[in-house]
Amino acid sequence: MIGFYDYTVVLTYLSLLSSTVGIVVALSAGGHPYFGCFFLLLSGLCDAFDGRVARTKKARTPAEKAFGIQIDSLSDLVAFGVLPTCIGAALIRTSPMIRAALADPAAPWQVHVGRFLLHAVLVLYTLAAMIRLAYYNITEEERQQTETGARSHFLGLPVTSAALIFPFILLLQFLTRADITLAYIAAALLTGVLFLIPFRVKKPGLRGILIMVGVGALEFLLLLLWKTLFR
Repeated sequence: MIGFYDYTVVLTYLSLLSSTVGIVVALSAGGHPYFGCFFLLLSGLCDAFDGRVARTKKARTPAEKAFGIQIDSLSDLVAFGVLPTCIGAALIRTSPMIRAALADPAAPWQVHVGRFLLHAVLVLYTLAAMIRLAYYNITEEERQQTETGARSHFLGLPVTSAALIFPFILLLQFLTRADITLAYIAAALLTGVLFLIPFRVKKPGLRGILIMVGVGALEFLLLLLWKTLFR
């Protein structure tokens, strides 16, 4: 059977499975963006430690290392590129503001154009995530030819930041009764742009990763509380 199946790739496989389930859940029935976000957070948790787990195996072959890099980026594209877009599409579908505007038989053409543009932003967000990941793969291969060890910084906002950004946007519903769909789309646009701007971002160490995991866990609990109290 082709591929590798040892413990070094388990978390990456779990991240992909989680994000795929999240896509199905977010787009099922009338759309469940908040439930989709639970799986986005779970994918983020898996991604936070998959690299460290992989590096514990000292005798990895060049093929195993290359395979790990490839599946990590492919999984990240689904988890942090496609899943946030599907969550946004679910928000558009369930948006009270948009649904009310479309319910009018005489809805002006601007409403339909506006909905199209919102979806277009989400599609462009996914494109930006793919470009960011492909560029990272190229630069990482070049770096490994001249350097050893892990890199100290990233260029551009890492796509994995989506695991914390979009659940935070959904949590704004705690603070306001207003429709947050437009805020989510605006966040997707800004995040996509930051993926492609070549500013330096320091790679977090173990302490930084644990802090982000703690933030993600808090977001998970708050989302769970929100859905429990206001389902």
